Amino acid sequence: MTQEYQFEITVLDPRLNEWGLPKYQTPQSAGIDLIACIDEPLHLLPQQAAVLVPTGIAVHMNTPGVCSFILPRSGLGHKKGLVLGNGTGVIDADYRDQCFISVWNRNPSSSHQTIVINPGERIAQMVFLPVIRPAFKIVDTFTHTSERSGGFGSTGLKAV
Repeated sequence: MTQEYQFEITVLDPRLNEWGLPKYQTPQSAGIDLIACIDEPLHLLPQQAAVLVPTGIAVHMNTPGVCSFILPRSGLGHKKGLVLGNGTGVIDADYRDQCFISVWNRNPSSSHQTIVINPGERIAQMVFLPVIRPAFKIVDTFTHTSERSGGFGSTGLKAV
């Protein structure tokens, strides 16, 4: 059974009332789509420095053990090369200010593939997740052993 959460949202950009508030696009969507609240089209050149785009909303979760991640929209990343400049944005439960999206055009400079983001366009998604905050115990050796040793390919990589 899924636990119900209710978080507060403040609409900071009144254009969202006409464009539509961030929402789940299907009954089983994991994230709400975030909208570019910009005044004019934004032209992102390949490999240009990342740009912060306002979402026009502030979300206050105010719930211990919860956070949200800002993630790229799959289609925009795969088809156009629009990804997040910081990989993943983390919004803490006690954050109360406007959420921003760090956008970056990952296409090679030689491609000259400019990405245009228009005002009101859905450009990223926000997913809400549980957070585990363990207490750490300092030890000289770990209590349990593992069959695994090493990392970064230690379990084997298949040739492509």
